[in-house]
Amino acid sequence: MKPVEIYTDGSCLGNPGPGGYGVVLLHDGQRRELQGGFRRTTNNRMEILAAIKGLEALQAWPTPAGEAPPRVTLYSDSQYVVRAMSEGWARRWRANGWRRNKTEAALNPDLWDVLLRLTEAHQVEFRWLRGHVGHPENERCDRLAVEAAKRSSLPADDAYERQGGRRP
Repeated sequence: MKPVEIYTDGSCLGNPGPGGYGVVLLHDGQRRELQGGFRRTTNNRMEILAAIKGLEALQAWPTPAGEAPPRVTLYSDSQYVVRAMSEGWARRWRANGWRRNKTEAALNPDLWDVLLRLTEAHQVEFRWLRGHVGHPENERCDRLAVEAAKRSSLPADDAYERQGGRRP
């Protein structure tokens, strides 16, 4: 199967505040764009969610029988997301019961858990892409994310709001 490129971005109007994500998937000459958001969330949650939504969308392009899953390059302007995945931080947090260390809980374990499971089904390379420097796909993701965050009828980010708006 041909390689897949996924570009992602998250946005938050205030932090916390209304947030959105934008995703552009490129595969075999096809393009797919995704966006969504929540009425109260954080920028980091939207950055992670963008990566999740991009990988979930690969199900629309099933792997033919007998073929390996496609190689995926996921581009994000979030060093937090890229480093957590590339340097193994998220795996260590999960192995340590979602603890960063003895005194600190890892933030956003609900999303990291989903992202880790999705990467186990694909060959994913995370790459950092400097944001807001004119890269067309990054700029498009940013517009999608901001547009989504500005919608008037956004749903609740239940995991975030369950905790009274505190970071999980």
